[in-house]
Amino acid sequence: MILALDFGGTKTRAAIYDHDLRLLHRAEMLTRPAEGPAAVLPRLIELGRSVIPAGASLDAIGVSAGCARAYTGVIDNAPTLPGWVQVPLAEQLSGAFGLPVRMENDANLAALAEYHRGAAQGCDPAVYLTLSTGVGGGVVIGGELFRGWRGVAFEPGHLLVEAGAGGYATLEGRASGPALAAAARDLLNRSADPSPLRELDEIDGKAVAEAARLGDPLALEVVEGAGRALGVGLLNVVHLFNPQCVVLGGSVATLGDLLLGQARAVLAERLIDPLFNGPDLIRLSDLGDDGVLLGAALLAKHS
Repeated sequence: MILALDFGGTKTRAAIYDHDLRLLHRAEMLTRPAEGPAAVLPRLIELGRSVIPAGASLDAIGVSAGCARAYTGVIDNAPTLPGWVQVPLAEQLSGAFGLPVRMENDANLAALAEYHRGAAQGCDPAVYLTLSTGVGGGVVIGGELFRGWRGVAFEPGHLLVEAGAGGYATLEGRASGPALAAAARDLLNRSADPSPLRELDEIDGKAVAEAARLGDPLALEVVEGAGRALGVGLLNVVHLFNPQCVVLGGSVATLGDLLLGQARAVLAERLIDPLFNGPDLIRLSDLGDDGVLLGAALLAKHS
């Protein structure tokens, strides 16, 4: 059996898979990283043990973590885990379970899962972007993750896209959940247009998405602006990698055509050659949140 762990800044999930990568059981907990490694790691180990069936033999362990060089097995410079510096997570887990542990960046694992079992099957190269609290991604070329020179390749959230008044912003600053919320608050302050968002004490990306789905013109304007920014980001990615597909996951991507209509229009207008484009180039994830766990299981199985 294969144990997969998704170690995140807000919550941590554990899942057990058989050798055909069928999900058998899973559980989750709040991470509470501010309590520090000495408190969190024992809970993580216990969570992992809780999903292993009684009497079962564990053969491999894969771990997802939200830091760029997670493949080293060490947590460092992770924005969602402030204060976690040079924490040897893979080594600690290996000692607890008595098995080697493979670890990788969460977006890379989602890319790997989509390539093998999801929306990117049969595509080479395949690009994956997650649009959620942040914007991350991974690239699979020839069946292998592309990591770059020092193992930190492909951070699409830091691509520069056009912003107002001739300036620039990061893609994460335009197309993430917090970016939708910030743009909505700004538009509400600058206009008197009616919107159900005005009735809320707190506006987040989820509220903007729900208002857009209900047809609120102000929320739709925000989402369409994010879609155009996403289109510019994808334009750069497609020109660089000439992928057979780009898979989009994360909570913001669930807006579907409300967001992607504008992005596809930018691609159709500004790609330098039709050979870069295709009717099914931009796709939505088939795996959702389970992609990261499945990717961790795939990593462990093929190590």
